[in-house]
Amino acid sequence: MKQNKYDELDFFSAYKHMARSIKGLEGAGEWHIFKSLLPDLRHKTVLDLGCGFGWHCRFAREQQASSVVGVDISEKMLQQASELTDDPKITYLQLPIEDIEFSASQFDVVISSLAFHYIESFEGICKKVYDYLKPDGTFIFSVEHPIFTSRHEQDWYLDDQGNRLHWPVDNYQAEGVRQTSFLAENVIKYHRTISTYMNDLINAGFVLEVIKESIPSEEMLKNDAAMEDENRRPMFLMISAKKIV
Repeated sequence: MKQNKYDELDFFSAYKHMARSIKGLEGAGEWHIFKSLLPDLRHKTVLDLGCGFGWHCRFAREQQASSVVGVDISEKMLQQASELTDDPKITYLQLPIEDIEFSASQFDVVISSLAFHYIESFEGICKKVYDYLKPDGTFIFSVEHPIFTSRHEQDWYLDDQGNRLHWPVDNYQAEGVRQTSFLAENVIKYHRTISTYMNDLINAGFVLEVIKESIPSEEMLKNDAAMEDENRRPMFLMISAKKIV
């Protein structure tokens, strides 16, 4: 299944009003961690899978990447990305991540932000990315954390007064489709365990370098008391892996 909710008018309109859509990378709660995983991008060729509005693409060029390719399935997302971009060294391609075809050893760095939990086969993506990376190339990505995707209902367990009692985890080992609500009903995500993420990378040939689980930054905690709940469970999983030949 190659889902494209972002080209649905109501879904896209709701997404445009999210903090990460308005403020860019600084509005993304996991950015302070994801940024720390990135290698030196100077003079590097970069591929961004699920590039959305192109925030990571433009950041890579700000860090003096030599060229960037951003891939996204959504026409509306890429239209917004193009409007925000004035840089001939950034190329946007509209196609599903599953359908990417590039030359072997074409990129120094491949990144992806919060896209792979929409894709059925992470194993297939790992094999493609490994092939497209140059030797010593780096693969960095973020996904919704498996304890977040384990249930169809991605929400806190509340008491009668609406207080958050705990974050429930169930059916963790049962990988596969989850029909969830995110900005709209009937959003399809794919749950897989932490071990599957890691083993798919290892089996593709990658060496795992860093594994991070999201926590709010000190600034976020200072500016929003509600962010303290983000220390009770990680919403995102982030992994950096390397192609060692």
